[in-house]
This record gives sequence, structure tokens and C-alpha cells, in this order.
Amino acid sequence: MPVEIRELQIVTTITEGGSTGGNTPSPSPNVTGSEDIIAKCVEQVLEILKEKTDR
Repeated sequence: MPVEIRELQIVTTITEGGSTGGNTPSPSPNVTGSEDIIAKCVEQVLEILKEKTDR
């Protein structure tokens, strides 16, 4: 059964830091968990697309 994504919601939070350090932001603890979820989703979408082209 094909999966169709009808809506994609992306939520971000932008804060202006008061530090005078470098321009590289430090990752929050939730970033690594989010990256894992995104990687798994991308992998599943690519598998679905591959199956469609194999037909």
C-alpha cells in the first residue's frame, strides 16, 4: 500500500545568542534524536520511490 504525504510541517526556533564566541551553534540534545528520525524517514521514502521505479 503506497504512502502519500499530504502535508509537511517544519517547526524551528531561532534565538539570538548574547555570546561573542564563534558562529557555530552548539547542538541541543534533541538535535541528534531528530536527525536520526529524519534519516530513517528519508531512507523509507527512497525505498518507496525505488519500488515505484521497479514496477
